[in-house]
Amino acid sequence: MHVHPLITDSATLANLCTRLARADFVCIDTEFMRESTYWPELCLIQIADVNEAAAIDPMAPGLDLAPLLELMVANEDVLKVFHAGGQDLEIIYNLTGTTPHPLFDTQVAAMALGQGEQIGYSNLVDSWLGIQIDKGARFTDWSRRPLDARQIEYAIGDVTHLAKIFPRMLERLRKTGRGAWLDHEMERLGDPLNYANDPDLAWKRVRISGRKPDVLGRLKAIARWRELEARGKDLPRGRIVKDETLADLAGHPPKKQADLAKVRGLSATWAHNDIGGRLMAAIEAAKPLDADELPPREDRKPGLGKEGALVADLLKLLLKIRARDIDVAPRLLARSDELELLAAGQRDGLSMLDGWRFDQFGRDALDLVEGRLGFAVKGGKLKMTRTEDA
Repeated sequence: MHVHPLITDSATLANLCTRLARADFVCIDTEFMRESTYWPELCLIQIADVNEAAAIDPMAPGLDLAPLLELMVANEDVLKVFHAGGQDLEIIYNLTGTTPHPLFDTQVAAMALGQGEQIGYSNLVDSWLGIQIDKGARFTDWSRRPLDARQIEYAIGDVTHLAKIFPRMLERLRKTGRGAWLDHEMERLGDPLNYANDPDLAWKRVRISGRKPDVLGRLKAIARWRELEARGKDLPRGRIVKDETLADLAGHPPKKQADLAKVRGLSATWAHNDIGGRLMAAIEAAKPLDADELPPREDRKPGLGKEGALVADLLKLLLKIRARDIDVAPRLLARSDELELLAAGQRDGLSMLDGWRFDQFGRDALDLVEGRLGFAVKGGKLKMTRTEDA
């Protein structure tokens, strides 16, 4: 594979993208910094197909990224391959307003091949290629220039290894017939709504006890305020106000701006400055949360009850057994909240009761809750055993 020198000019990048646009797939990775900003600061882009690889410097003066972004989001003929690509997709979404399509994530695919739910990149490379990655450059400040040859080599390795792993992974998925298992997961990962950062939903990231509509309504209002402040100043949310302070303000709202001086976690200057005034305006304008927005009770799922909770535990045990038997990550078959809904009597809208998931797990899960399946110990191993239909 030919590895190019660091690309810093628009003509070289455009020529590279013209060639890559004819590839069946490209592997992409990014390096970024986000410790001191709201928006991730894109510092390096690595890309490869089976023939060539390059690192691109998005911080280079005058570099036009348009051909690369067009390849990412407009070219439907080239499959875009990532590993644990959530943050890479977020960066592309921030630049374009959408996400790459079609896409493939090797971490997600590894779930269908029995490599666990969140296999790390180093372990993936070791298991497929027998290569131990030098992790010495992991903590590089990628925003500093110039980058040395060792840093660039380390970064490009993330896509050159992936370009060798992906065809092998694809072939194994074809042989096992599990490629179709991943379609829904890849579509879900690539949904642009995952990366939109809606300020009206920012409150859901903040841990707070209780379900009082007035408290949660204030939390929604001030979390939205914080999100907009952080965006406008390009600062991390926690630099504006920390989560625990937001929760405290929502639960114990100050009556007037002067009271902000008494709030732990806020500067005393907020008692009379502009940002304190905007915070008070958000608190005063807050309305109680609508009933349909209230989070579910944490102590008990609606309709589950004590007996249903025991059934849900049996379903989780069944899931572990079935996942072990077919060598797949349990989360790919079913999620815990779905098991609880099934135990509570729900049948509609559960992914485990549809398609390949029904064949591999859902049928057994349904038989268990309806009395046609039980457990037995045979030869020291826990097995599923059929009972006569009622």
